[in-house]
Amino acid sequence: MRALAHPARLGLLEHLAAAGPATATECADEVGLSPSAVSYHLRALARAGLVEAAPGRGDGRERLWRRTDDGYQIRLDGAPEDPEMHEAQRDVMESLLARDEARTRAYLARHDSEPREWQSAALFMSATLEVTAEELEALGTAFAELVAPYRRGARADTPPGARPVAAIVRTLPG
Repeated sequence: MRALAHPARLGLLEHLAAAGPATATECADEVGLSPSAVSYHLRALARAGLVEAAPGRGDGRERLWRRTDDGYQIRLDGAPEDPEMHEAQRDVMESLLARDEARTRAYLARHDSEPREWQSAALFMSATLEVTAEELEALGTAFAELVAPYRRGARADTPPGARPVAAIVRTLPG
């Protein structure tokens, strides 16, 4: 949990999901850090099992990193008894919220330059539901199953014109 609580690490995971295996130097520009700082964060992500070394591109002189999974879910199953774990959960959620907000603002800034079909396809949705805790959990599971076939790496043949899309879902009791 602590490995995800740093905004740069979330950015690294996002970049590796979008670009595939990359070196620390290639990731550095994406997250605005030096290659040595990125190497530090990649090693922390590797210790947490979120990234791993990838096969090289040929000459063996560069170290490539790749994600071990193309996504993650975080469920807050009550406050952990360990105060440090509770703080780490909160830090992860704050980092994710900031990252999602930045992603949304970046899209809004370029919205007018997007092709019409992508402008029409983008969706902002808000709904107030009346559900039990069990129904809310089932809804989260159903959403994860709905998007699973579209996750990067899950498609054998990605259609021409496909591009990465951020699907941001929050189901929070009111």
